[in-house]
Amino acid sequence: MVIFNNTTSFSSNFLLTAFPGLELAHVWISIPVCSLYAIALLGNSTILFVIIVERSLHKPMYYFLAMLSTVDLCLTISTLPTVLGVLWFHAREISLKACLIQMFFVHGFSFLESSVLVAMAFDRLMAICNPLKYAIVFTDMIILLIGLVICIRQVILIFPMILALTRVSFHGGQELSHPFCYHPDMIKYTYSNPWISNFLGMFLQLYLTGTDLLFILFSYVLILRTVLSIVAPKKQQKALSTCVCHICAVTVFYVPMISLSFTHRLFSSTPKVVCSILANVYLFLPPVLNPVIYSLKTKTIRQAMLQLLHFKGSQGPSVRSHRGPWG
Repeated sequence: MVIFNNTTSFSSNFLLTAFPGLELAHVWISIPVCSLYAIALLGNSTILFVIIVERSLHKPMYYFLAMLSTVDLCLTISTLPTVLGVLWFHAREISLKACLIQMFFVHGFSFLESSVLVAMAFDRLMAICNPLKYAIVFTDMIILLIGLVICIRQVILIFPMILALTRVSFHGGQELSHPFCYHPDMIKYTYSNPWISNFLGMFLQLYLTGTDLLFILFSYVLILRTVLSIVAPKKQQKALSTCVCHICAVTVFYVPMISLSFTHRLFSSTPKVVCSILANVYLFLPPVLNPVIYSLKTKTIRQAMLQLLHFKGSQGPSVRSHRGPWG
């Protein structure tokens, strides 16, 4: 445990907090937390594996879903060491360097997920509003290019902010509100005026997630207008049903993220328990619910999963029969 320690040795270290006032119950709390991590890791890995293996899912919509599952996996893994470190080993202390690295990944993957949701909204917009050009626009090369642009955008915008924070001095031994490093939570403990960094963080979040959310809302206005112009009710229902999963994914991602960010930035007197609850909702809700939503609501994903399970089940007995009774 290099980055964690139970004794304060450097003035720039921070103390992580899981559930304020429930320190004695951390071992029991870790059971549902580990279960949520397991669901998030297993669910997103399964969807990613199914999309890679099943050739029938090699389509633009499912490529973007694979991107979403990859980002959810990375976001889950980026907080896993510190959360379990606090719950299992009471290893609350984290160095400034490790905290900045984790913060870069947490915010980077959060903004990345926002961008992927925009790409998915654009995919639905083209599929419903302009289906004739859909196959022409969304080629494999264009999808790869979209993925690269999304990644480059995050690095260009977030890396300078993290680099600037490495030159900022922090009050030592301060207790953070979460079991992971979060920019609005850290910036309160700088020696310099925190309002400047807080304003820059708010601007970056509003620019990235704000513009993304506006584009998604604008896309659905156009989609709704197109759907309402369809005469046949069954076709209307079919068109809207393809958007249900994406709308759910947008809701479970943006609502907790915006709530947590504004709670820290605008309501500084908010109790730590409230911040802790919002942080855990923000941390677990999208990675846990996204694979569940897409597995239950998307028929092709569900069928592909069942086919793989059936193939694995039927393969086992045939292999044993070839080997004979003695193996």
